[in-house]
Amino acid sequence: MLYHLLYPLHDSISAFNVFRYITFRSIGGAVTAFLIMLIIGPWFIRQLKKYQIGQIIREDGPETHLAKQGVPTMGGVLILSAICMSTLLWAQLTNPLVWLLLFVICFFGVIGGVDDYQKISKKSSAGLSAKGKLILQVLGASVVGLFVLLHPGYDGQLSVPFLKNVQPDLSWFYVVFAILVIVGSSNAVNLTDGLDGLATGPTVVSAAVYLVFSYLAGHAVLADYLQIPYVQGAGELAVFCGAMVGACLGFLWFNAYPAQIFMGDVGSLALGGALGGVAIIIKQEILLCIVGGIFVMEALSVIIQVGYFKVSHGKRVFLMAPFHHHFEKKGWHEPKVVVRFWIVSIILGLFAIATLKLR
Repeated sequence: MLYHLLYPLHDSISAFNVFRYITFRSIGGAVTAFLIMLIIGPWFIRQLKKYQIGQIIREDGPETHLAKQGVPTMGGVLILSAICMSTLLWAQLTNPLVWLLLFVICFFGVIGGVDDYQKISKKSSAGLSAKGKLILQVLGASVVGLFVLLHPGYDGQLSVPFLKNVQPDLSWFYVVFAILVIVGSSNAVNLTDGLDGLATGPTVVSAAVYLVFSYLAGHAVLADYLQIPYVQGAGELAVFCGAMVGACLGFLWFNAYPAQIFMGDVGSLALGGALGGVAIIIKQEILLCIVGGIFVMEALSVIIQVGYFKVSHGKRVFLMAPFHHHFEKKGWHEPKVVVRFWIVSIILGLFAIATLKLR
């Protein structure tokens, strides 16, 4: 909005020329989202307490988590509001890719919101059925897959880190691949959201890395130099990613141990879906496995645990899944698990950026 209102004035007031730069607007989006969270956060927490919108702890979780029962949840509503408002304020709104990402984050946010509402109203950790949730996620993700494949300038080719000459073309199967990436990312972030600040930290890192890649993918000269796919208009997604970084940092202000608020499924499903959406749109799909390594590890730990439990007739690989609970069972205090996972996430994020030159 600011771009459309203020940039046209640059002919008479040169200072407004700054609004043409994506870097400036990405920073503006990040700062705006952060301030929205910081200013509205305390009021929002009070409202959640007033209406008794509190966390429902699953009975089979660690005993130490029983103290979290009743802590305000659905903070993802505020996160999504901050991201959307900041993006609408700072992004170029004639760009269809921006609207596509806003659709993804809102659609997955609605799925998570319905899930959270059912948990709270039933006072049970069981919300939407797994099948119902999956069908809705596939529906939302398929919109992105079809849009990308049918949009001029896109194709079904994959970008493989480290291998610049390897670009397999999936053709129409790319839609299925996109669904797997977005739905998988959404559920992986949801599984990671089990400790205070655990999902928020890696989300900040992942969004920051994709901010860099979005900017580069939308710059024809830099994309050609770095030998990454050029995607016309992708630079504006850096503004969206900047808003994600700012909103999540602002949420972390209240979500850090001991948490005053949880994001709930409305936040985790939406943030994961948005990360998957960015990865698909800028053609850096496989990179998500690196930059979002923490999320991948958490999802795999659940798959391995469930699979081994079935084939071994009751035996377990981990003391408890998802993976972060395994370390809690080993005696690690919650803040130590969270901070060490953050450290790993930062290292993975730096490694992901290094792939720009390792091709």
